[in-house]
Amino acid sequence: MKKILCIGGMALMLMACNNSEEKAQAYLQEAQQLFEQGLYSEAKSQIDSIRVLYPKAFESRKAGIKLMQQIELKEQARTLAYLDSAYQAKVAVFDSIKGNYVLEKDTAYQEIGNYFSSSQTVEKNINRTFLRAQVSEQGVMSLTSIYCGKGNIHHTAIKVSSGDTFAQTPASTDVYETSDLGWNIEKADFVLGQDSSVIDFIVMHKDHPIRVEFIGDKTYKTTLQTADRKAIASVYELAQVLRAMEQIKKDQKEANLKAEFIRRKMQEGSEGK
Repeated sequence: MKKILCIGGMALMLMACNNSEEKAQAYLQEAQQLFEQGLYSEAKSQIDSIRVLYPKAFESRKAGIKLMQQIELKEQARTLAYLDSAYQAKVAVFDSIKGNYVLEKDTAYQEIGNYFSSSQTVEKNINRTFLRAQVSEQGVMSLTSIYCGKGNIHHTAIKVSSGDTFAQTPASTDVYETSDLGWNIEKADFVLGQDSSVIDFIVMHKDHPIRVEFIGDKTYKTTLQTADRKAIASVYELAQVLRAMEQIKKDQKEANLKAEFIRRKMQEGSEGK
């Protein structure tokens, strides 16, 4: 009697498994059709349903894993195509505006050069107190406060104001002082994002008068010239383009790594047969 019950139980289990496989196959076929239509998210949802609803439909689940890998590989290919298109669009923007800037780069010791507005090159601004903007080829923008005077003020921060509003940098950790033919020259660098929004403030007020205070042992006050306001805003625009290009390149690298990982898993699955 026990033997008969055991055989009967096994038969019921087998029937249940077969029934699960049949139902799971319906989801798998739907997933395949959605995949062929390019509806990847919907196809993945159907495969996930097999895992949740029919955990014992082992053959369907294995087939689902293989299909999921194909879907993920196609998704990465789609992502890479989109990123390539986006990158080319940014390159086109860069090519259209790069003539407004000068690239300073000494290949003997610099791997990464810096772009300046053509109005703010060193040779055009000798012995002048002003704010100069630059952006690296990788899209990192910074602002340099340059003070030239007969006496030092040892400045480490700057404050910009327009009307009743203002912004002030923290003390710079990158300060340089020298002298030339009786002139004392001081420079302090402030990187975008670590400048307490001073660069953003200048860009927002580029069409309005801006007062500048060089803050150190003494304070020196001046007005930011119209040409300098426009130069800083222009470099800011270039920085957005270059930074976007760098981010796209990072995203492309990540997508390629994911695609390679998926291909490797597919190959391992094929060799394991």
